[in-house]
Amino acid sequence: MHKRWVVDSPKELGKIDALAEAIGVGSTMATLLVNRGIENFEEAKCFFRPSLAYLHDPFLMEGMAKAVERLREALWVKEEKVVIYGDYDVDGTTAVAMVYGFLHALPGAQIAYYIPDRMTEGYGVSLQSIEKAAQAGITLIVTLDCGIKDIASITKAVALGIDVIVCDHHEVGTTLPPAYAILNPKQPHCNYPFKELSGCGIGFKLLQAFCQANGIALQKAYDYLDLVALSTACDLVPLTGENRILAYHGIQQLQTQPTKGLQALFGLVPPCPNLTIADLVFKIGPRINAAGRMHHATLAVELLTEKDPAKAKDLAYKIDQHNLLRKEIDHTITQEALTTIATDPTQPFKKGTVLFNPDWHKGIIGIVASRCIEHYYKPTIVLTLSNGKVVGSARSIAGYNILQAITACKDLLHQHGGHAFAAGLTMAIENVTAFQEKFEAIVQQTITDGLLVARQSIHAAIEFKSIDQKFVNVLMQMEPFGIGNPTPVFVSSPVYLRNYSILKGLHLKLELYQPNCHTSYKAIGFGLAAYEKLISTGAPFAIAYTIQYNYYLGHRSIQLMVKDIKAAL
Repeated sequence: MHKRWVVDSPKELGKIDALAEAIGVGSTMATLLVNRGIENFEEAKCFFRPSLAYLHDPFLMEGMAKAVERLREALWVKEEKVVIYGDYDVDGTTAVAMVYGFLHALPGAQIAYYIPDRMTEGYGVSLQSIEKAAQAGITLIVTLDCGIKDIASITKAVALGIDVIVCDHHEVGTTLPPAYAILNPKQPHCNYPFKELSGCGIGFKLLQAFCQANGIALQKAYDYLDLVALSTACDLVPLTGENRILAYHGIQQLQTQPTKGLQALFGLVPPCPNLTIADLVFKIGPRINAAGRMHHATLAVELLTEKDPAKAKDLAYKIDQHNLLRKEIDHTITQEALTTIATDPTQPFKKGTVLFNPDWHKGIIGIVASRCIEHYYKPTIVLTLSNGKVVGSARSIAGYNILQAITACKDLLHQHGGHAFAAGLTMAIENVTAFQEKFEAIVQQTITDGLLVARQSIHAAIEFKSIDQKFVNVLMQMEPFGIGNPTPVFVSSPVYLRNYSILKGLHLKLELYQPNCHTSYKAIGFGLAAYEKLISTGAPFAIAYTIQYNYYLGHRSIQLMVKDIKAAL
């Protein structure tokens, strides 16, 4: 896929020089930091040494005091039955495992959890789950990663005598549900300083507040930071502010003392000597999600709350098998979707993609939408039929808010919600064609041609001679990388090829050098075999790349991960 390279321009050279001197780094590193909003010694200290002491007071969140008191009353005063209700994705299941695990360990607590069935109930708080709760004598429901738009279901809960505490991080609609308390930093009049927590992150703040209010050691909440880190990674929330602190400490816990369930899952994937956010997103997250996509997400919660290593290993194996099946179905549907796009004569003139096939698996369509974007870089919605309704998953491209485009079509929808980059929707089958036409018209009006070309951000231009152990070590201290704190991408030009090979017909394995540097570097370009003709001419070329350590047989070496290649600049 052709990409446009966009190189960051240095901001305020005076600040870069001052920061470089203050913390003892070179100008390239100082530029990376200043461009991320880190401008002085104290900010650099907070960035490189994220401390739990920097977490915000949870009681700054609107509704927190009320939620904590109601939970205390339910657990220890009225001895009520409480259910923890969460979404079926990684964010929801980690949140449920965390809050359920914490509360279930308290003396006298009557706690259960509930995850809706992806196929029969769909996203959010379902009406049938409310009826089940009332029949079971539940008088308090705590929702996690859902609830902020479930007005009808929560209204019914209130009518049946059930209080609801909503813990959600999704965008807020014009009307709030009639919940007993709402924890969502995005709701009106909430002065909480950080707005981008994951759903599990909101649940963590509830536990933090509960500990503070009831004399419980905060370590009891901190014990679940591995789950918070997993949710923060997989829900693609910005890795800035509190999220950076939570992810940093959560990853440390994952490397030293993870929950038995996650430890069992890590046993099924290639070793991760230096665990990264990418490892969580691409190795662990898909397996957790596979439970809800292919079976039922309660299996994920069972895994994440299991204390017995042998049972955890069995559960992890089951989830891994579901993930293997998910991969097979994913591949089949993706090929069908790509064929549909390729054979549509109108597709080259469209700025968005909306596909509908009633036979596609509901649990896979979000993944398929992402796969389509890898080939056809356009905002994409994939629709299928489920229980008589058309359901869809939407994925967007950088810079385009797909939720706003979907909201502009709300007259054709039963439900919709989500984020700027990922959303869900339902509609009647007779509205599909009208929706396809209206969505395309909205995208045509609201997207620019520039956004439809994949962007390769480049954070600095450097020469190979700048790459040494000290530089890479400081670079690694900028982890965890993710949205809001992306892995630094460098450009070097011209570079020369010493030798190369093609791996599996898809990937480039390179050895590169520059004449003014005595060291050549090994490099990998995944999916870049199409550039063989360009690099093999002997002419110099330009590479956009990240830098990492490669670990092999106990030996550590610097390796370049090539993102894109162009003719020499």
